Amino acid sequence: MKDLRKFLVHFTLIPALAILFAFPATSFCQQTHENQEQTHEQAVDSTNTEGHGHEVAGETHACHFHSDVEEIEYDPTNTAYHHVADANVYSIGSFNFPLPCILYSKGQGWDMFSSKKFGFDFYGHGEGRKAYNRYVLDEGQVKHIADPSFPTGEVELEGFTHDVTTVDGKTVNNVYACYQGQHHLLEAQSTADGGLFGGGITNFYDFSITKNVFSMILISLLLGWAFFGIAKAYRNRGQLAPRGLQSLVEPIFLFIQDEVAKPFLGPKWEKFLPLLCSLFFFILALNLFSQIPFLGGSNVTGNIGVTAVLAIISFIVVSINGNRNYWSHIVWMPGVPAIIKILILTPVEILSVFIKPFTLMLRLFANITAGHIVVLSFVGLIFIFGKMGRSIGGAAGGLLVAAPLTMFIMAIELLVAFIQAYVFTLLVASYIGAATEEHHAEKH
Repeated sequence: MKDLRKFLVHFTLIPALAILFAFPATSFCQQTHENQEQTHEQAVDSTNTEGHGHEVAGETHACHFHSDVEEIEYDPTNTAYHHVADANVYSIGSFNFPLPCILYSKGQGWDMFSSKKFGFDFYGHGEGRKAYNRYVLDEGQVKHIADPSFPTGEVELEGFTHDVTTVDGKTVNNVYACYQGQHHLLEAQSTADGGLFGGGITNFYDFSITKNVFSMILISLLLGWAFFGIAKAYRNRGQLAPRGLQSLVEPIFLFIQDEVAKPFLGPKWEKFLPLLCSLFFFILALNLFSQIPFLGGSNVTGNIGVTAVLAIISFIVVSINGNRNYWSHIVWMPGVPAIIKILILTPVEILSVFIKPFTLMLRLFANITAGHIVVLSFVGLIFIFGKMGRSIGGAAGGLLVAAPLTMFIMAIELLVAFIQAYVFTLLVASYIGAATEEHHAEKH
């Protein structure tokens, strides 16, 4: 019963931290403000030095909303990335529902409102037909209008347009909101990567409850309801045989205990078992939830911000519980010549302390995201072969090819959902075990 209470505490804490840090983990924009201004100068004719609306220079597409275009060329790459990306609307099938937006801009302060303010299409891409306080909804994602002269409040838009420019040898895809015949540059959708993946910090921050955050809250509530119900059943039923959810969850608990905790943690397994079970069930539930067709299409564990939070939690636990022997072997390994320690072993060992959580983060993120993209790619064969409905025979052939491949990959994805939750938990247990293991001489 004591272990069960510890597990419930850990299970409540881990999703709370993941949800809390998922806000800033997706809240910083992809291009620096200076790069945005440079891109803007190259992409538009500066007809007004005060920053009023600009006409787009060069060849661009006409202003339109996606739902207003009857026939466009199918782009499988953009479609796949759109479906695995986070969004400020929650989609069930092709239907979109509003979510709370919590935004901060240096120039205008905090804005808190529902994404319904954007007047997005209930059916379709979730693209807003209105701007609100210089924010717009482009394909389900909130973006900010860089032009400070753009009016605040609700503004009816004429559509969006794109062009491509080159800045410092890099190709930049610019998006513009069309208003009264003028094109206003949008800042890139926000992501916190510190420049590692081409991102940076602009002048707005997004702390909204996005699709992924909403999914984490939903899964946490469902799992909390299930586990607190199981705890109550154990209290009321005593030593009676488990039934219902008890009979489903108990073998998994015992598996983590006997096959992960005890082999890697030795006599200290009881202390860390609640943490390991919390990580396993949280990751597994999110993985399985993302496999349900048409229900949100969330890619939570395929979001590098979420996996980073889980990896940081593991890093903190390992660092806090690491004993003297663990740190001495990292900083100054005994029995090795000093020159080898200084030049090779110590730098490598210190680097490995940070590489371990980094690989935890990337492994889970890459495996889950790759599976979603592969499924979407196979589904896209139907539209590619069918030429967007112009070829019925091609669409039928694409369906014959795509359907069995998609079903096969989805079956593999179910297996991957369990494997990745297990591997993440196993590696965390091995890192904790290495950090808490006693020296052989001390054992004797």
